[in-house]
Amino acid sequence: MDISVVIPLYNEDESIGELYSWIDKVMKANGFSYEVIFVNDGSTDRSWQVIDELSQQSANVKGISFRRNYGKSPALYCGFKEAQGDVVITMDADLQDSPDEIPELYRMITEDGYDLVSGYKQKRYDPLSKTLPTKLFNATARRVSGIKNLHDFNCGLKAYRKDVVKNIEVYGEMHRYIPYLAKNAGFNKIGEKVVHHQARKYGSSKFMGLNRFVNGYLDLLTLWFLSTFGKKPMHVFGFLGSIMFLIGFFAVLGLGIDKLWCLANSIPQRLITSSPWFYIALTTMLIGTQLFLAGFLGDLISRSSMNRNDYQIKETINLG
Repeated sequence: MDISVVIPLYNEDESIGELYSWIDKVMKANGFSYEVIFVNDGSTDRSWQVIDELSQQSANVKGISFRRNYGKSPALYCGFKEAQGDVVITMDADLQDSPDEIPELYRMITEDGYDLVSGYKQKRYDPLSKTLPTKLFNATARRVSGIKNLHDFNCGLKAYRKDVVKNIEVYGEMHRYIPYLAKNAGFNKIGEKVVHHQARKYGSSKFMGLNRFVNGYLDLLTLWFLSTFGKKPMHVFGFLGSIMFLIGFFAVLGLGIDKLWCLANSIPQRLITSSPWFYIALTTMLIGTQLFLAGFLGDLISRSSMNRNDYQIKETINLG
């Protein structure tokens, strides 16, 4: 199979039929063999009914329906797991991503040799309250990830070599950083294509609000830490714990030497507990010990959760 199109969606019943017709037209015009995997993320409208109706008209339509809303990353994870195409395309269901971009994205993967190609919506139809924070967010992501050539990490329209989606783990809200995840997995040929961004035709955006950007930065910090110290948490916690413990140890040592000197020379000396250095030493040694233990425990349980990507799937269509 040439192409798998993975489409996560939440309450997009008005646009699904139109989007599939557009995709089908592009695929037939270019002679691609394909599948479209709709991942219904707990929609409360008629989205799943529409997908079911489309599947009865075409065997190319496949579907996954969650029992509740989990988020975009879990939807992509489950879609990637089922994808069979040599090239996997992701796009949003709101008709803001154009299926006409698919042939060129496919060519860039198969002929130019890219592992991943990310869309860049150079001209956007989003409100200013969304575009300005997005620019700041992407600038930070470029700096932290080291992927300097991407302008839009969170663009929903992307193309992947099949090996990429089968070797990365998208969880939590890490869909924003799939290029970074791919880079950490050893897929270094990451490209970008300017794509057409259309104004939303139906409904309203499901990804607005301050929490979107706050969570984005927290996820970036998490990903940076995991990529740097995820396999060796003791290196960072143990190092910081050792520094804190040594500060406390030398503070106690200084207090002890000072006390002995005063006693040897019959010099009146206040109680050790009256000195602020006693409490500094006690606090830093306790913190140092806790950090060291955190590093040790982190090494034991590092990324070992068996249920991190355990999502309740209510129903599937045309999947084995």
